[in-house]
Amino acid sequence: MQKNGYGTTVPAVTMKRILEILGQVAKVTVLAAVVLWVGDWAVFEVRVCHGTAFDSVQVEQYLSTALKGNKQEYDYMGTAQENCARALFPHGGAPTCWWLRRHTTQWD
Repeated sequence: MQKNGYGTTVPAVTMKRILEILGQVAKVTVLAAVVLWVGDWAVFEVRVCHGTAFDSVQVEQYLSTALKGNKQEYDYMGTAQENCARALFPHGGAPTCWWLRRHTTQWD
């Protein structure tokens, strides 16, 4: 018998079963993530062949400059078109369009 965090005892067989289930859940989660990424990459490559894999989003750019006394100065640099990948995950060296559209302010 093992004690759990609540001061009660749990049979060792139950703990072993819980650890087995958690291990299986971890394996399925990793496998699902790999399958999702490979599928996203395949769709992205098809879009590259058709010329529809990339888009652009207008972003506002700011420059952060360190000053004396642990102070920062922020300068507005203007707007710019940022290339993005039409996919769930970043591909081709570009961020994803869905993420970039929600984060249109860039700090350098």
